[in-house]
Amino acid sequence: MEFLQNNLIYLIPAMGVFGIIVMAIKSAWVTKQDAGDENMQRLSGYIADGAMAFLKAEWKVLGYFSAIAAILLAYSGTLVETSSWVISISFIIGAFTSALAGYIGMNIATKANVRTTQAARTSLASALKVSFTGGSVMGIGVAGLAVLGLGSLFIVFYQIYVINTGASVNGKEMEKALEVLAGFSLGAESIALFARVGGGIYTKAADVGADLVGKVEAGIPEDDVRNPATIADNVGDNVGDVAGMGADLFGSYVATILATMILGREITSVDNFGGIAPILLPMLIAGLGLILSIVATAFVKISKETDSVQNALNMGNWSSIVLTAIVSFFAVNWMLPENMIIRGFEFSKMDVFYAIIVGLVVGTLMSLITEYYTAMGKRPVLSIIRQSSTGHATNIIAGLSVGMESTVLPILVLAGGIYGSFYFAGFYGVAIAAAGMMATTAMQLSIDAFGPIADNAGGIAEMSGLPPEVRERTDNLDAVGNTTAATGKGFAIASAALTSLALFAAFVGVAGIDHIDIYKADVLAGLFVGGMIPFIFSALCISAVGRAAMDMVNEVRRQFREIPGIMEYKAKPEYEKCVAISTKASIREMMLPGAIALIVPIIIGFTFGPEVLGGLLAGVTVSGVLMGMFQSNAGGAWDNAKKSFEAGVEINGEMYYKKSEPHKASVTGDTVGDPFKDTSGPSMNILIKLMSIVSLIIAPHISAGTSHQVKVEVRKEMKIINIVDQSGNTVTDTLINKTDTISR
Repeated sequence: MEFLQNNLIYLIPAMGVFGIIVMAIKSAWVTKQDAGDENMQRLSGYIADGAMAFLKAEWKVLGYFSAIAAILLAYSGTLVETSSWVISISFIIGAFTSALAGYIGMNIATKANVRTTQAARTSLASALKVSFTGGSVMGIGVAGLAVLGLGSLFIVFYQIYVINTGASVNGKEMEKALEVLAGFSLGAESIALFARVGGGIYTKAADVGADLVGKVEAGIPEDDVRNPATIADNVGDNVGDVAGMGADLFGSYVATILATMILGREITSVDNFGGIAPILLPMLIAGLGLILSIVATAFVKISKETDSVQNALNMGNWSSIVLTAIVSFFAVNWMLPENMIIRGFEFSKMDVFYAIIVGLVVGTLMSLITEYYTAMGKRPVLSIIRQSSTGHATNIIAGLSVGMESTVLPILVLAGGIYGSFYFAGFYGVAIAAAGMMATTAMQLSIDAFGPIADNAGGIAEMSGLPPEVRERTDNLDAVGNTTAATGKGFAIASAALTSLALFAAFVGVAGIDHIDIYKADVLAGLFVGGMIPFIFSALCISAVGRAAMDMVNEVRRQFREIPGIMEYKAKPEYEKCVAISTKASIREMMLPGAIALIVPIIIGFTFGPEVLGGLLAGVTVSGVLMGMFQSNAGGAWDNAKKSFEAGVEINGEMYYKKSEPHKASVTGDTVGDPFKDTSGPSMNILIKLMSIVSLIIAPHISAGTSHQVKVEVRKEMKIINIVDQSGNTVTDTLINKTDTISR
């Protein structure tokens, strides 16, 4: 036990290394599986090449951005005592690791898709095993990289700024170490935003173009080999739902842990870890959650064709949550002192455990509620199906209504989670609740990445002309994948809300302000401007998809018109031209939305000060969470309403199938919902976190100071008055023997 106490700080990155080793083993297993016949491998190769072409183009642009941002950070780090030029190195490492996380997921997904198709020729159980193992490579890899990167950098910065200087673990030196570490999170979130927005524009431009011309105009099936946009569509599933989601949850994971560590610094802890137990705890929980998620992947399996794939995935998810809750109890009891205090709020170590449980419960409920609003066979999706019978307009109305309604229960759960976690352990409780929710990220992301792998597998089955039972199995996986993708986005937006609140609390402390007073005109103005930003951000993303989709539609129509023999399978479409259109459009269009998230907090903070910036963050967070939920859930419900027609649906006693008029209306709804659920909706959680992290980085530069006016009346003998600043540091010990006023 003493050995663990002395070496816990080194055990954390070791758990990250273990996760990466497991990831490599699983990746090797997937690669060894049968990739099918030559035609299947050729189609899979088109998808892999297109995905890599996009990543190379994106990385080139992001490389320039990262270099410029690193130079600016290095300069700004020399201007205040609580930062350093080293923050630029931290930023570059975070950006590189985030890009690597996306690449790992995309690389394995483009290998697992064709192998899932081949496995589906044997059984549903085999197809699930290959597709989920492929997803778990991404989930475990992302969590492993986050734990390794954050844990290793903390060791370095803690040694440089605190141990080597002999400083207090609650003082300015530790604040400096964590401020420099925040650069890692800024790098991760910056790349995540561009990857998510760029990938989302790519995938939806291809998807909308393929659907409007292929399904609606030409009347050919989804993923038909004759459709010039079908390869670009399948590439989009990888660059948006895999690479984009990987970078997204990597950023969430890191930001959540960082926010908890920053708040943990404010707690004076008498423990066996040198007083840094509240700082180490969120990293330990993340590492343990990674290990337990690896264990829980063994529970995701089926044995018969009739077994429920959704239940198998739920079993893995529930297992990881329950195991994390049990282990967190022992970790909290072992590490933390009996009683602690943060910003005048007293709490016990059991209160911290209760806050972690609140986070796990909130994450679970958010997933269940999202599943209800987006899953086939449930009331919301059935209502969209029913209203498809009266045309395209009523389908749109129904989808919008479902999306808006779907915000009610999640917001109430989120509000209850914020109140409950704060009730137990103050702002540290809110942050550790978010850390508890994110502890199972490896499992959540494994389930999420499984979806696009299954979707690609179905596309390859269709393009290869495989027997109907193969497509039935891949469609089974794909339908569940649509729901898991939606629940993953619900989980991500909930974690982003809690994380942003924790980052907000950290920002308030570093910026030296006591509160955000919306009674002030400038603060209220900032609140309204913040509330507007998710709307203009969404507008830019959706209009970008619309413009890119128009180019795609025109290209697909041109090929159908000018290349004779496509419809008779006598000529091969020019897939590469559609891939190029999506790549070029996504790189071009992702810049402005990304710039908003990065530049607006800097302008507001340096122009109007920290309190107005706090108002801006409050507006962005509330509006962004609602917009994210509304768009993601509406899009998911529209998608599964459309897919329901493939098996046949009953409306007013009559059965309707694909190519019927209600099905055509559902295709229109799905087309509208595509940019909602895959571009602007899931980008909301990165937007609100990134703006909070940028604000936290610039907080020392715009700090209101730690001045306090304290009037002390002394009516007895002599008193010792300790004046404590915002960060919990004693400014002075003043001996007073008469009525006096102290100003510091």
